[in-house]
Amino acid sequence: MKKETAIELSAPAEAVVAKKSGRPSNPNSKRQAKLAARAAAKEAGTFKKGRPSVAGSKRQAVLAARAEKIAAGIEVKRGRPKVEKTVVSDLVTLEQGEVEVEDLIIPTIKSKSKKK
Repeated sequence: MKKETAIELSAPAEAVVAKKSGRPSNPNSKRQAKLAARAAAKEAGTFKKGRPSVAGSKRQAVLAARAEKIAAGIEVKRGRPKVEKTVVSDLVTLEQGEVEVEDLIIPTIKSKSKKK
């Protein structure tokens, strides 16, 4: 549904005449009142979208702790921490029969997903 526009050049100032197409809206409807209230709240800066946050939740506590670290100048890393390989060398037997582990490389095994 395109809006039709016509420009009249005979008048000293250019006038644009638009023909409104589509279903007319009722300005007194519940939906129009809701849209007007939403527009007024956006202009006032009080309109909020999405799910509201709960002040005492664990997530809010984590975010507050992160904000405190940033304010204190502590470096905050994002994501999951990087895991380094465990290096163990040889098994050394002690006098009492205990075993000590040193510098042996334990390889990490990644599972491969099968495509069907």
